[in-house]
Amino acid sequence: MEKIRFGMIGSGWRAEFFIRIAKALPDIFELSAVMIRDKEKGMKYAKEFDINVVQTIEEVEQTKVDFIVISVNRTVTMDYLQKLFKMGIPVLCETPPADSIEKLDKLWELYKQHNAKIQVAEQYFAQPLYAAWLKAIEDGMIGEIQNINISSLHAYHGVSIISRVLGCEFVNCTISGKKFWFEATETYGRDGMVFDGEVKKFPRDRVTLEFENGKVAFFDFAGVQYHSFIRTRQLNIQGTRGEIDDMTIRYITKDGNIPVTQELRRIDFGAYNNQEWAHYGIMLGEKFLYKSPFKFPRLNDDEIAIATCMYKMKDYINKGIEFYPLKDALQDTYIGFKIDEAVQENKPIKTTTQIWNQ
Repeated sequence: MEKIRFGMIGSGWRAEFFIRIAKALPDIFELSAVMIRDKEKGMKYAKEFDINVVQTIEEVEQTKVDFIVISVNRTVTMDYLQKLFKMGIPVLCETPPADSIEKLDKLWELYKQHNAKIQVAEQYFAQPLYAAWLKAIEDGMIGEIQNINISSLHAYHGVSIISRVLGCEFVNCTISGKKFWFEATETYGRDGMVFDGEVKKFPRDRVTLEFENGKVAFFDFAGVQYHSFIRTRQLNIQGTRGEIDDMTIRYITKDGNIPVTQELRRIDFGAYNNQEWAHYGIMLGEKFLYKSPFKFPRLNDDEIAIATCMYKMKDYINKGIEFYPLKDALQDTYIGFKIDEAVQENKPIKTTTQIWNQ
């Protein structure tokens, strides 16, 4: 396979994911250039990560990229997207694509105006465990999905999973919820484990989304969950013939209607005496619900998911096969804004059909 050659705009914490992926999978990806406008900062970045850093989009384009990743603060994403659309360069945009409903509308109009090529790296559907859950649903194991209780992802990230699970991508809903504050001892951060025993207050949103087709999502999230050893992530999905409850799937067999309970099992190389150190897949009983698309990737689950989005860009550019279209990203971000509004105002909010779904 010909290498996927990409450039990038951005130098934040999220941008580093794309650099690690390119270095971990050099036979698949080639990062040709990173754009950082500040020359001094760019020189330091180039030295730290051993990559080519330039100051303009035109310089990135000259490296003959298949697409450009935008990984910058959402307040300035629009400016870069508008320029890339005009230049006709395919884009993989880090989420979210805008910071207000007005900008979401403007972005959709720009997309249509330039017939732009863009997909969004809202990657959670491609994380191994989420992908396994979605495959179980796709296979009809638990029947028609009725509701989801998710406590693992915030705002538009959580909405993206809710939408896929319930099949309610563009169905209007009524959102009600409230924000609470609870104390918890901090145990982990982006720099590693924390042992000082400091107790902090963290917000927790409890939200219900009632869709017009009768399906319901119970959304429960506290920011501390992303980095904590004492606050778990939880997911429960109920269908007419079973349920997914974290690592347990309960279902009724198609032949004989026999109730069965099975556990999901991760297959990871590198534990004990195995030397490869990589995630391989997730099994339920004797079959795989998920296999990593990469051979022995030394990547964590989130990096595998982002790499999957990058890998799918090739088929999107060449064949038009979308994996996370702009309209889906706009809708999920819009619902995320409405969740914030319902929580802040502590009253029910009804969503309406937006221009990208008319």
